[in-house]
Amino acid sequence: MTAQAAPLAHPATLDHAGIAARVPHSGSMCLLDRLLAWSVEAIHCSAHSHRDPANPLRLGGSLTAATAIEYASQAMALHGLLNATPGTPPTAGFLASVRDVRLLVDRLDTVPGELQVHAERLLGDAAQAQYRFALRDAAGALLVDGRATVILDRLPP
Repeated sequence: MTAQAAPLAHPATLDHAGIAARVPHSGSMCLLDRLLAWSVEAIHCSAHSHRDPANPLRLGGSLTAATAIEYASQAMALHGLLNATPGTPPTAGFLASVRDVRLLVDRLDTVPGELQVHAERLLGDAAQAQYRFALRDAAGALLVDGRATVILDRLPP
């Protein structure tokens, strides 16, 4: 008989290890470094992995602005987990669509300082959620924004 792990509490902030313990992304694919704030409606994280030469999303040595969608997706996944009832198993989800995405820079790896990753849940239910997301530089300049729909894989009990 194996012991079950205690459910993870929902803290106000998290470091990289705390995020990695909660999201399905492991190792260098866990792109977020800090959970700065969250509420039922929104989440605010930061990351510096965009400057890492070993970032697994780099192509030809650069990190295109389109990878901002993955940063936002990880923030949305963390937001969903933080909003779940403690002790309930995590719900798998997948990104079904992105819309109205604006890439205001060509690359993220040239952005100095931390990335600020914001996601706001616009609507949703047990089967899906729609978010507005934005990535900003450390000074607050908008880099990428858009909307995303996440489909949740709710398995019957």
